[in-house]
Amino acid sequence: MELSQLAGAPFTYPGVGGTADGSAPAGFHRARVTSLIGTSPGAFDRAVEALMTWRMHADFGLPLQATAGRAGEGVETLGRLGIGPLGLDIPCRVVWALEGPGRAGFAYGTLPGHPEAGEEAFLLEDVDGTVRFTISAFSRGARWYSRAVPPLTRGLQRVALRRYAATLRRLAEG
Repeated sequence: MELSQLAGAPFTYPGVGGTADGSAPAGFHRARVTSLIGTSPGAFDRAVEALMTWRMHADFGLPLQATAGRAGEGVETLGRLGIGPLGLDIPCRVVWALEGPGRAGFAYGTLPGHPEAGEEAFLLEDVDGTVRFTISAFSRGARWYSRAVPPLTRGLQRVALRRYAATLRRLAEG
């Protein structure tokens, strides 16, 4: 799959943008992880930069091609897990993004070819110098292999969400 093939592709799930208000379509599994990122001066700014420029994803082990260098509504991304013909394409599009004093983040939703259907949101908040990172998602299997073993895919998702948070914590430390 090529990044250019994603232009105009439909989302693969109902309720696009649901992570912005915490809603999820019926039949979708919800996941949520909140983590302390840091309290040092500059931690919020470093975390925002790593999150919004895809560095968190790259350091996590999922380098992305994107139609823009910074997360913004409508930006399409294409990641790949695995190697060669055994790899899985991970196509998404940003459905909402925000950057403001004390809050920054975005959510992306799945496009055709993704093994899951749903949305994942990444939100940083700085409250009185304490930086917290919340990842929330709703998803369900979109391919036979991801539908075949829901407990396994949910477990892998929980591990991935915690690893995202640990990666961003490390990047925010400076």
